[in-house]
Amino acid sequence: MSQVTYTEDNIKSLDWREHIRMRPGMYIGKLGDGSSADDGIYVLLKEVLDNCIDEYIMGFGKDIEVKINDGIVEVRDFGRGIPLGKVVDCVSQINTGGKYDSKAFKKSVGLNGVGSKAVNALSDYFKVQSVREGKMKVAEFQIGNITKDHRLTKTGEENGTFVLFKPDSSVFKNYRYRTEYVESQLWNYAYLNSGLKMHYNGKTMYSRKGLLDLLSNKTQKETLRYPIIHLAGEDIEVAISHGNHYGEQYHSFVNGQNTTQGGTHLNAFKESIVRVVRDFFNKNYDAKDVRASIVAAISVRVEEPIFESQTKTKLGSFDMGPEGPTVRTFINDFLKRELDNFLHKNEGVAKAIQNRIVQSERERKEIAGIKKLANDRAKKANLHNKKLRDCRNHYNDSPRKTSEENRLATTIFITEGDSASGSITKARHVPSQAVFSLRGKPLNCFGMSKKIVYQNEELNLLQHALNIENDMDDLRYNQVVIATDADVDGMHIRLLLLTFFLQFFPDLVRNGHLYILQTPLFRVRDKRKTFYCYSETEKQKAIQTLRGKAEITRFKGLGEISPGEFKDFINENMRLEPVVLQEDTELDQLLSYYMGKNTPTRQVFIIDNLRVELDKVEEEVEMAEV
Repeated sequence: MSQVTYTEDNIKSLDWREHIRMRPGMYIGKLGDGSSADDGIYVLLKEVLDNCIDEYIMGFGKDIEVKINDGIVEVRDFGRGIPLGKVVDCVSQINTGGKYDSKAFKKSVGLNGVGSKAVNALSDYFKVQSVREGKMKVAEFQIGNITKDHRLTKTGEENGTFVLFKPDSSVFKNYRYRTEYVESQLWNYAYLNSGLKMHYNGKTMYSRKGLLDLLSNKTQKETLRYPIIHLAGEDIEVAISHGNHYGEQYHSFVNGQNTTQGGTHLNAFKESIVRVVRDFFNKNYDAKDVRASIVAAISVRVEEPIFESQTKTKLGSFDMGPEGPTVRTFINDFLKRELDNFLHKNEGVAKAIQNRIVQSERERKEIAGIKKLANDRAKKANLHNKKLRDCRNHYNDSPRKTSEENRLATTIFITEGDSASGSITKARHVPSQAVFSLRGKPLNCFGMSKKIVYQNEELNLLQHALNIENDMDDLRYNQVVIATDADVDGMHIRLLLLTFFLQFFPDLVRNGHLYILQTPLFRVRDKRKTFYCYSETEKQKAIQTLRGKAEITRFKGLGEISPGEFKDFINENMRLEPVVLQEDTELDQLLSYYMGKNTPTRQVFIIDNLRVELDKVEEEVEMAEV
C-alpha cells in the first residue's frame, strides 16, 4: 500500500473568487436553471437588490429599476451611491462594506459583506457604476477579476448605484429568468417597503398598505371568512385571516428577507395566535383547529439577525439586543396585546374565527376513524415495495451530508403504467430520485372533501409516499415531478393530479415543489450524432445541423424511451416546468372551470385549442413532405 504524503505542499490557500466558485452552494444555496424560485440566479438578483433596499430604508431613493433581457440583469437605485474611492473594494474584497457600521445600517438585510462579491465571482461579466454629487466611478469584471478600472469622470446623472451582471453559464447551466418568479420577488420588496416603487421591464410594483396588500393580492377575497386583520407596531407587522382552503399558508420576513423556511419568528407567531385565541374564548382548542385554513403574514425588523444559512431563508434563535427580549417574547407580547384588543373591539370577526375553528374541529373528528383505517391499509399495501421505489438518501443518509441537505437533493417522479415507471426506475439516480407508480387514472377529486383522500386507496398511498398527511413541513421530497405521456391520456392524468394537489395540498404548489417533466418529442440522428428535440422548431434545427439523411423518431409515450436514453432526460440537465400560481390566481374558479361540470365556455376553449393543435399537425406533415 502506497503512503499518502502530507506536507506543506498539501496546504493550499484559495482567494475569495476561487472559494466562491469552488463552493457556490455555501454562498447562494443550490444552483439550478431558474425553474425553482430559490435557484441561484434569483439569489444573485436578491443580493444586488438588498443593497438598494437598504438605501431606501435609510431614506435615500424611492425608485429601483430592474431590467432582465437575454439573461442579462441590470439594477439601478437612486440612493447615495457607493463611496467612489471604495467602489472596487465593495464588490471584490470579502468583509468590505458599509453595513458593519450599525449607525448607518441598523437593521440591514445582510451584514456579512459577501453578497455582491458572490454575484461578481459567479458572473461572466459584472459592471458596477456609482454616482455621487456629479462624479461617476465605473469598474468592470469577468468572473471576479477586474478587467477595466475606469477613471473618475464628471456626470449629470442622479446619485445612486448601477449594477449589470450576466450569470456564468458554466455554473448556471441552461439558466433562464422566469418572469413570474422575478415579479413575485419584487412584489415582496414592495409590500415590505411601503412607498417604494419597483420598476421591472415596463411594470411597476407599488404598495401603500404593506402586508394588508400582500394578503389581499395572494388570496381570493370572496373565500376569506372575515376581513383581513392588519396590525402594525414598531419593528413588527402582521396580517391574518382564515379561508376555506386546506392547510396553513404563511408569508414570513425578517428585515425584508423572505424567510421561506420560516424559523424562530414564524414559530413564535403560530404559537402566539393559538395562545391568544384560546385565552380570548377561554377554551382549550386544538392548535390544528385554530390554525386550519389560516392565511397570514409576519414581518419583523431586528438588529443583526442570526440566520441558519448564508441564503438567509430560516431565522435562528437570538436576543434582540444586549438588554432586549427574545424574538419569541417580542412577538408574543405584541400579539397578546394587539390581537386580543382587536378581537374585543370586533365581535363579528371574533365570531367568524370561532365558527371556523368549530368547523375544523368537526371535520377533523369526522375523518379520524377513516384516517386510521386508511393508515392501516397503507401499511398492509406494503407501500415501499409495491408503489414506491424510494431513493437511497432516505434510508441510508450519507455521512457527508446533513439530512436537510439530503432532502433538498431529492426528487420523486409520479408516473403511470409499468413501461413508463420501469424506464424511469432503471434510469434514475438511485441516491436522490424516487418513483411512484400510479395504477390507471386517479380520481377526479374536484369538489370533494378531504375524506376522499383517505377513502381512495390511490390518493391515500400518494399522500403517504410524499409524507404530507399531517404537515407540509414533513414533505419527503424537495421536487415532486409529474411525469406523464405527452398525449391526451397523459394530459388528462396530469390534470387530475394537479387537481388533487391544488384541492387538498395547495401549499405544495405555492412553495414551489411541484413540476412537470419535459421529455423529448423527437429523436433525430445519423451515424455520427443524436439530437433529442422537445419541439418542432428544435427538430427542424437538428435536421439542418446534420445536413443529410436523418432518422427521425416520434416518441408517443415515456415507455418508448429506453432506460439508457432516459438517463439523459432526468440528470442534472433535466428540463422541468414549474407549476406556478400567479398572485391573482383564483383556485376555486380555476378548478371549477377545468374540472367541474361541462360548461359552454369550456367547450369553446377545447374546440379552439383543438383547432390550433390540428393546424400544428398539418404544418408538421407539410414540413416533413418538404
